[in-house]
Amino acid sequence: MNQAKNLNMQLLSRGMIALLVAQFLSALADNAILIVAIAIVKSQGMANLVPLLQESFVLPFILLAPFVGQIADAFPKGRVMLAGNLLKFCGAVAMLFGLNPLTAYGLIGIGATMYSPAKYGILSQMFNPSILVRANGMMEGSTIVAILAGVIMGGLLTDYSLNWAFAGVIAAYGLATFANLLIPKLPAEKAGTRFNPWVLTKQFMSSISMLFRDQDARFSLLGTGIFWGCGTTLRLMLFAWVPAALMINDNQTPANLMGAVSIGIVLGALAAGAWVSLTNVNRALLGGLMLGPVIISMAFAHNIMFASILMISIGICGGYFVVPLNALLQKRGHETIGAGNALAVQNFVENSAMLCFVGGYSLVVSMGISVTSTLIGFGMVLIASVSGLALLRFR
Repeated sequence: MNQAKNLNMQLLSRGMIALLVAQFLSALADNAILIVAIAIVKSQGMANLVPLLQESFVLPFILLAPFVGQIADAFPKGRVMLAGNLLKFCGAVAMLFGLNPLTAYGLIGIGATMYSPAKYGILSQMFNPSILVRANGMMEGSTIVAILAGVIMGGLLTDYSLNWAFAGVIAAYGLATFANLLIPKLPAEKAGTRFNPWVLTKQFMSSISMLFRDQDARFSLLGTGIFWGCGTTLRLMLFAWVPAALMINDNQTPANLMGAVSIGIVLGALAAGAWVSLTNVNRALLGGLMLGPVIISMAFAHNIMFASILMISIGICGGYFVVPLNALLQKRGHETIGAGNALAVQNFVENSAMLCFVGGYSLVVSMGISVTSTLIGFGMVLIASVSGLALLRFR
């Protein structure tokens, strides 16, 4: 059992500010490059590849899950984040110079796979549990503001010039890499880990089993998996829904609506920080239960104002739901298998959910079902999923 202690840092310490800046710039570039990649495949007359872009990004999270948690715990997490950002930078440059967008975005996904368990796992080393939810709220808020800025920047610049879009993305990754150097070099949680692939795979399966036997960890893993599966699919749906429902065919409008969701998540994260703690974490279920009905309401939206209100509402529900669950998993992971390992398991579960949700959406699209019917069915699946999670939790 991991008994590593946290450093009890102040919430607005220099280390936390460096972490927030690095995360903001990296997340901004991650989201802008997605819009750029979508614009490229659409310009090549291959819009059917849009779901595959997301799957090429998600696949490394699943395939490398047994190893990245061990890496995050075996080395200083700030340096792991630095290595992940360098890989993302290389992927963006490769896409600029003509590498297939699916391959280049997959390379960025490898960098993000390394980056993710380190960026959240480091919080449990920096702060004590009493302020961990607030620290998560700040991290999530920084991430969501970056998503907002990234999708808007990506939409605006790709409609203007792909070269300008690439310049913005590469600059953001470069600055994020520099900011990573300012994060304190905290000690590794599990220094000296041996990297035997077979042993690591067995350990990872053991970590999954251990977390799913823990009631709190299981609740968090299933809840965040549902949320990110929903969010990723909705993001892709917008590129089909906006032309059908709003009669707008640019890249900027769906990007702006994605940004509206981000604004809502910031508000939801703030609300969660104020009203939800680790002792009353079940309150977060209220946000999850509201997601499905709001998504179904999108089927009846035919103007940009109503659509924007719905997007913000979806974000508020999602932020209120997911932020406390992230904090809960970090606490349980830090106390058991190591925060990096716990976050790697979380990434595996979340990205498996994304792959299933996006795969289901791709199947529906291939069957020619209208986007309105798809939205209604998607909302109903979400209602059933969160209701099942709530019943399991209260049992």
